[in-house]
Amino acid sequence: MTQVIVLNGGSSSGKSGIIRCLQAVLPDPWLALGTDTLVEAMPASMQASDGGIEFAPDGAVTIGPEFRTLEAAWIEGVAAMARAGARVIVDEVFLGGADSQQRWQKALGELRVLWVGVRCDAAVATGREVARGDRTIGMAASQAEVAHQGVTYDLEVDTTHAEAMECARTIAAHVK
Repeated sequence: MTQVIVLNGGSSSGKSGIIRCLQAVLPDPWLALGTDTLVEAMPASMQASDGGIEFAPDGAVTIGPEFRTLEAAWIEGVAAMARAGARVIVDEVFLGGADSQQRWQKALGELRVLWVGVRCDAAVATGREVARGDRTIGMAASQAEVAHQGVTYDLEVDTTHAEAMECARTIAAHVK
């Protein structure tokens, strides 16, 4: 049985909406955890230091060594929850492409994982970013392709024209 679903895509690609829909259509309860959860759990000082995570005015994201240390522990914690019986949907942005996926693969090890790429045209994601009003303008465009570089998926969905529920149903059909 699938124990973890990892959704990877750029900012404003539609991952969060898909996850809410997945939680509604999947028969068992699934926890939703994501990189935003990790960032929100960190002290505010980590969001303005070289060692933490920095969001530049143009949407670029810089990751430091202190962030990586906490991220590694967090990833191991998510894997431990899945090993303990929780089904988990991970909302991620693989800023390092294949390297980011490898960190997750190492931690998830023997767990049954469904790797899902969530794509969205950069212009559409940028429009969503502006409409949301809570994102740094430029993140969607800068992450739309880089998050997928070198990443291997079991399944890909594209939210450019598809609604979150349609994507969720497609993903749910692949959950065993």
